[in-house]
Amino acid sequence: MITAFQATRERRLYSRWVANETMEDFALRFTARRARRWTAGRVANAALGSISFLALEAIGAAITLNWGFEIALQAILWGGLILFLTGMPISYYAARYGVDIDLLTRGAGFGYFGSTITSLIYASFTFIFFALEAAILGMALNLLLGIPLSIGYLISAVAVIPLVVNGFSKISAFQALTQPLWIVLHVLPFLLLAFSGYDLDPWTSYQGKAFHGAAGPLVTPTMAFGAASGVVLALIAQIGEQVDYLRFLPEPKTRAERRRWWIALIAAGPGWVIIGTLKMLAGSWLVTLAQSEGIDFSHAIDPTLLYHNAYSQVIPWPGIALLLTGLFVILSQLKINVTNAYAGSIAWSNFFSRITHAHPGRVVWLFFNVAIALLLMELGVFAALEATLSVYAHVALAWIGALFADLAINKPLGLSPKGIEFRRAHLYDVNPVGIGAVFGGTLIALLAHVGTFGADPSALSAFVALGAAIVIAPLIAWGTQGRYYLARPSAELPSGLITCCLCDYRFDPEDMTHCPFYAAPICSLCCSLNASCGDVCKPHAKLGQMTRSRAQEMLPTRLEHLLHGRLTQFLIGTTIMTGGVATLLWMIRRTANEPRLDPLLAVILASTMVASGVAIWLFLLTREARLAAQRDTERQTERLLREIRAHERTDRALQEAKEKAEAANLAKSRYMAGLSHELRTPLNAIYGYAQLMDADAAMPLGRREAVRAIRRSSEHLAGLIEGLLDISKIEAGRLELNRTRVQLPDLLRQITDIFQETARERRLDFVIERMGALPEWVLVDEKRLRQIVINLLANAFRYTDHGQVKLRIGWRNQVATIEVEDTGIGIAPEDMERIWKPFERGTNMTRHGSGLGLTITKLLVDILGGEVSVTSTPGKGSLFRLKMYLAETRNVPAQTNPIENASPEPYDGRLRLLMVVDDDPTHLALMESYLRPQGFNTMLSGNAETAMQALDDATPDLFLIDIDMPGMSGWDFLQWLRSNGHAATPVIVLSGHAREAQSGAPEIPLHDAFIAKPCILDDLRARIDSLLKIERRPVLPDLAPADQAEVQVTSAQIDKLRYLAELGRIRELREGISQLPLPVSLTRHLGDALQEVDFERIVDALDDYARAVFQDAD
Repeated sequence: MITAFQATRERRLYSRWVANETMEDFALRFTARRARRWTAGRVANAALGSISFLALEAIGAAITLNWGFEIALQAILWGGLILFLTGMPISYYAARYGVDIDLLTRGAGFGYFGSTITSLIYASFTFIFFALEAAILGMALNLLLGIPLSIGYLISAVAVIPLVVNGFSKISAFQALTQPLWIVLHVLPFLLLAFSGYDLDPWTSYQGKAFHGAAGPLVTPTMAFGAASGVVLALIAQIGEQVDYLRFLPEPKTRAERRRWWIALIAAGPGWVIIGTLKMLAGSWLVTLAQSEGIDFSHAIDPTLLYHNAYSQVIPWPGIALLLTGLFVILSQLKINVTNAYAGSIAWSNFFSRITHAHPGRVVWLFFNVAIALLLMELGVFAALEATLSVYAHVALAWIGALFADLAINKPLGLSPKGIEFRRAHLYDVNPVGIGAVFGGTLIALLAHVGTFGADPSALSAFVALGAAIVIAPLIAWGTQGRYYLARPSAELPSGLITCCLCDYRFDPEDMTHCPFYAAPICSLCCSLNASCGDVCKPHAKLGQMTRSRAQEMLPTRLEHLLHGRLTQFLIGTTIMTGGVATLLWMIRRTANEPRLDPLLAVILASTMVASGVAIWLFLLTREARLAAQRDTERQTERLLREIRAHERTDRALQEAKEKAEAANLAKSRYMAGLSHELRTPLNAIYGYAQLMDADAAMPLGRREAVRAIRRSSEHLAGLIEGLLDISKIEAGRLELNRTRVQLPDLLRQITDIFQETARERRLDFVIERMGALPEWVLVDEKRLRQIVINLLANAFRYTDHGQVKLRIGWRNQVATIEVEDTGIGIAPEDMERIWKPFERGTNMTRHGSGLGLTITKLLVDILGGEVSVTSTPGKGSLFRLKMYLAETRNVPAQTNPIENASPEPYDGRLRLLMVVDDDPTHLALMESYLRPQGFNTMLSGNAETAMQALDDATPDLFLIDIDMPGMSGWDFLQWLRSNGHAATPVIVLSGHAREAQSGAPEIPLHDAFIAKPCILDDLRARIDSLLKIERRPVLPDLAPADQAEVQVTSAQIDKLRYLAELGRIRELREGISQLPLPVSLTRHLGDALQEVDFERIVDALDDYARAVFQDAD
């Protein structure tokens, strides 16, 4: 499949657990360079420590006892030479490419699944020799401590597990710790015997009991030599255990390191044979020594008895001799069995991981290997040592012979690739080179062993197995032209550690490959354990496809179809299973040599055939059902993948559309920001001068309303601009909230003041109701809350022609409820959703606004975490309900608000100088017109360059700076100011751009305040006074003028207002107050009382004013 699969979470967790090398010790994979942290000497010592096993002495003693000294010497020396020669190339390639014996076998002519056979052979070697060595230890415990054999076997088997669990690190430490003592105990008896003057003649003249009978030789020397050497050659698989350690040799980088590397390689690899040969010769001598002491033949080959006898010969104290013997045997057997157990755990891991695609962990197979060995000990395998090794030797020799031939012959001749390829993704399931050599060599050797070719070839069957495999392997490689070594070329991978797509661990490139199933790099172990890919990277290299292809090439079509039919597979499977059982029964019959067993064995064979047939049918039918289900799953998966690819295409199209929309939205936001600046600049002049004219006491009353209309229109236009920018900010996700302490009653009073004039003009009742007590101070974004409430009230007044607009405010449990209710035209049900959309209006609306007010309200409420809802009845009105979290906060000192139309008293101290920098002459004129009457001197500059020149002659107390100016921008000018003597001078940025125009966060604060155009002039003055720390005392209009002619309000007008208040006539009272030229403070006080419908306060205020004005005038 082309589309890459994604690993499931379970698959990843399992892969990570399996790949944890804390206890796995890089089993089943390339030994990482980071794992080769020990010196070459440490690795060689660990490997040589395993050659302590006393089975070598037992083998030397057995063949000497049976065949005599001469035959034993020849068998040991020739066998040792063969073991050394065959072990050399195997050790080199394993250490060179950092692989164990199983991975080496994969790439040396056996293929991925073909090497499972050799894994089984090697695993059998480990548990057979583990059983032999543990049996020797158990017998020693029985001899020394009197422990029963069954318990001794259990102790000797279990004792090694703690030493092997953590792999090479603990094993190498154990070998290094015990090696000196073991050497001393091993050499000590031979040195003492040599100094005691023991003669070697009894040894060299010893005649074996099986070779020489009373009437002369029982067998020919060739037969004797073949039988003896067959037992020696059975040790050929020991090179696999040495290789399992040699893979930890560090890579040499210098000439000295290379020399040490070769020494360690030879010593710990094939060099084990030298020590092994000496130990077998030692056993040969010790058995003759024991014979001279009269030890029974049945116990003569027990290494414990042999060494105890040697110690007893030279040490006169029996207790010490027994103690030294026991310590030596225990050390020897523990040192070898840690290796047997470790190698067996790796062999079983390799075997089962390829067959089952699962790996429960090396430690599990460690226990498995130990359990098999314990079972063999309890069954008495030690009693049949020679027979067991003779049968096993043929298979092991054929395996090592094929491996040796590929490494030492095929590779130099170019019949196989130069390197060692062990990764599943690059190997054929079966390579006929190694498999053919093993089967061919084993078959020929077994035929020779049973006497097919005569007596001498039967005796030399071990040599036949080795030689036949060495010959057959190159012939098959030459015949196949080496095509079955590599299924596909290696992918180009980067150097350095690479992350596996399944386990997420990092490994060396040698351990990684590219997986087309996941379209990512994968480590060799995760590749081996993956059962879902179906070998999509090499479909032609699967065993079924290989046999099918060869059958199509060699057989007619009908015969090829028949060969792959269900019946043929049944017959082949049944024949193989029955043949295996028959071979096993034949071996039992031949060993027992008891004719009376024939009927029983025939019944067993017949029963096995029936059981095998049932099992084969069950397997075939189950396999067919599994394959059918797998094919169906693959078809469904392919459909899902096609759908996924379609969704991916759709997603890409949506992503492209989204990016285009975002780009268009960004362009719109930039356009709106630029347009806002262009609109705000002239609007600032209109709004500013409208404020100045409205505050001018000389303005005629008739013109004042026109000026106020200009001012209100300017405010409305500024609100539209602000709304457009808010929508752009919200859509772009750049709207920032500024939560501050806000005096809630004062904020609500300011908002309601805005709509009092509108209510008066449209003859509407504007009622404010408080639903309970309100907190004095709350924490909220004042600007956004003001905007929300104003939008709701503006919407209510816009669509209400008669009746009233009611504002209800409540607060409970930190949540404010604000309701705006009107008696307007209402909203149709189909328009309830449309009103929240930008530029949308109801279908029956006779008046039109901007179409942004409710949209902005909805967006702001959502951002603030509140909710807004509406209920409406067409023709009767609407109710908007807002709920928002307003946290009450502590009181802060109240600030005195600027009082309209109040002339500020000149402040104390020197006259302050303000510099205004702006490229708009109208704005400069407006600032001068406003600031000079407020008691400030002004310096006006049209650009930053002019301002910089002017600063040479003056030092302003405060700067008012625009941002968008020709030449040097306002931000650059501010940077210059802060760096040139004005770091502490207050700066107010007064610009038509939004605050977000400043990019980045400067290290030095560039400004102290930011005010957007158009601005409220009195707010600007208050901000200037705050930054300059100016205190003003406002002069209120005199409530008791000396000249009665100056009093424009008559007592009759005041009485009329008192009369309206007593009657509760809200509308007439509001109109009367607005039409009379009352003092600003009195007007504000009366307005607050009217909002709260507190008529008693209104009457008291009017009475106080009347007494102050009219009584004093009298």
